[in-house]
Amino acid sequence: MSQIDLVVIGSGPGGYVAAIKAAQLGLKVALVEKDPTLGGTCLNVGCIPSKALLHSTETWRHLNHSKHHGIVGAEKLSFDVPTMMTNKDKVVSQLNKGVEFLVSKRGVEIVRGLGRLGKPGQVQVRGATGDRVLETKNILLATGSVPVELPFMKFDGETVISSDHGIALKSVPEKMVVVGAGAIGLELGSVWARLGSQVTVVEMLPAIGGPAYDVDIAKAAQTAFEKQGIKFELGAKVTGVKKTASGSALTAERDGKGLEFPADKILVAVGRKANTTGLGAAEAGLKLDERGRVVIDAHFATNLPGVYAIGDVVVGPMLAHKAEEEGVAVAENLAGKHGHVNYGVIPGVIYTDPEVACVGLSEAEAKAKNIEVKIGKFMLQGNGRAIASDATAGFIKVIADAKTDKLLGVQMVAKGASEMIAAACAHMEYGGSAEDVARTCFAHPTVSESFKEAAMAVSKASIHSL
Repeated sequence: MSQIDLVVIGSGPGGYVAAIKAAQLGLKVALVEKDPTLGGTCLNVGCIPSKALLHSTETWRHLNHSKHHGIVGAEKLSFDVPTMMTNKDKVVSQLNKGVEFLVSKRGVEIVRGLGRLGKPGQVQVRGATGDRVLETKNILLATGSVPVELPFMKFDGETVISSDHGIALKSVPEKMVVVGAGAIGLELGSVWARLGSQVTVVEMLPAIGGPAYDVDIAKAAQTAFEKQGIKFELGAKVTGVKKTASGSALTAERDGKGLEFPADKILVAVGRKANTTGLGAAEAGLKLDERGRVVIDAHFATNLPGVYAIGDVVVGPMLAHKAEEEGVAVAENLAGKHGHVNYGVIPGVIYTDPEVACVGLSEAEAKAKNIEVKIGKFMLQGNGRAIASDATAGFIKVIADAKTDKLLGVQMVAKGASEMIAAACAHMEYGGSAEDVARTCFAHPTVSESFKEAAMAVSKASIHSL
């Protein structure tokens, strides 16, 4: 085989997208994957399977709150967890096949096995059928991330579980404690709470959702989730797990006082860490930072000539779409074009119901940068489509520069926020203003009109709110 232009190690969203884009641009590409299927964490045990379960359980919850729509007898319905899991697996399998089809049809060679950095210009692949050395001009590391395990509370797959286990439970736990109120914890907590589990979310920070969200947004989301039966214990530091007469309990402390939360399952969702296991980073001299992430420059280049890195294994938000954008940028750069990622316009979403989404600066971040801002808000209680759809929980918030009116950020707690945030991204990508959004014609009736109203509210010109 002639020398390869690019070997991509890892077939998650960043890796397979980079491979396809590079092949589109005329490069000879090989894609190395250690797992039986392509797609990485996102497709196999992350984004996709969790969304399938969220949809299944959201459908169940809606049916159980549908009497006022004239739907009667729903209380006689039942759910079947194994069938939900089968549907989830079917969705994943369909997309696995789709990714492999797309990659193969672009002429990318799929190499099965664990990819490892070898001598300069070489990738060593250890596969089930033997070892192989790939000679290449460039190497792209897209090895993703793995769940963070608390050192004093190791995953056992039974009581203390990770998100990988949390999407594959065989039955509904009577009591579940979720450690961490970020996207993963809130999403999987919602899945099992909808099916009847008593879910308690324990979070060390004073608010849910993470630092990207303003306090008012976090509070609105928390209120909505509490109405769905999820309990929150904020400002509590987890200390461990202990056996009790009735099973197990998570232990924590707050303000010097001990706390105890009985649990059948303890889902630890405190974040993810870069995955460089088996990569041969130390032997190759690859530079890592203090958190184990691959160090790169502004062009995704590592300290090793011809070796690049993207996605969860490097600095930045651990988001599939961020990895995709970086994969495209690297491929374009290697093909002599000008790849670029606008890190100021990467949306974040929590796929609960209502969904929570943001892009750009929060109000707190803008003020920390000494930027004078104007804020516009619109409550979904004033939106016709939201009222008709039982979706009045939440609001839209627009943060604009007080001097120029330029959109600095948008935050949402709303049904469909994951889709609506794209409109905010589009306006921000070209440097649009709040007035630009306010003068954009939105279809009526839609929940997305709330974004327009919030933009109008920046200048105190909202039509449907005072």
